[in-house]
Amino acid sequence: MDDDNRIIRSWQTNAEPWITAVREQQIESRAVTDQAIIDAIVAHSPGTVLDIGCGEGWLARALNKYGINVTGVDVVPELVAAANQAGGGEFHELPYEELATYSLTHRFDALVCNFSLLGDRSTEHVFRAASQLLKPGGLMFVQTLHPVSACGNQSYVDGWREGSWEGFSEALGETFKEAPPWYFRTMESWQDLFVDGRLTLIETRTPVRSAGSQPVSVIFVAKC
Repeated sequence: MDDDNRIIRSWQTNAEPWITAVREQQIESRAVTDQAIIDAIVAHSPGTVLDIGCGEGWLARALNKYGINVTGVDVVPELVAAANQAGGGEFHELPYEELATYSLTHRFDALVCNFSLLGDRSTEHVFRAASQLLKPGGLMFVQTLHPVSACGNQSYVDGWREGSWEGFSEALGETFKEAPPWYFRTMESWQDLFVDGRLTLIETRTPVRSAGSQPVSVIFVAKC
């Protein structure tokens, strides 16, 4: 099994504890990153959003409060079912490699990938499909771990890293099983993905917990 498929297997295994952790706000860092992606999207006032890797649908519900219509896609059936049950959008089970051939009734004002681009080839599939999913002038929002902060003591080069539940409380971490691997990219490699997807990077945000602290993530905003 390759690492892209190991990611899917891990989220299938951990779907139930993940739903609980998100809905009970058990992950401390999300207090910063959740609001950061909401603020970034709302600042551009899209009418329609496609949430790629939507998980249990929390972002759709948050954006719905601002009058934004959200469609979500995810490869994990349990997460899609939980999202549809909670409402706030329309959710479908869909692997990333099928995005380019996804039967759409319309194109979207914006795409969002919120900590959902963990793989290598799977991430490339998303960027290749982006321009087909967006209206002309549409926006793509990507929030991911900041490469400088996430690199740690390892070499600053692209490559697979073993996953962990680091940052979760000990009690919370014990409810999760095998952590998914993830593909580390440098800032330059992320920027290259936008170029390859025929998107123009127009904004970069670096959310922090407090002034002067290391960024907890980076948010890229690009235009079709």
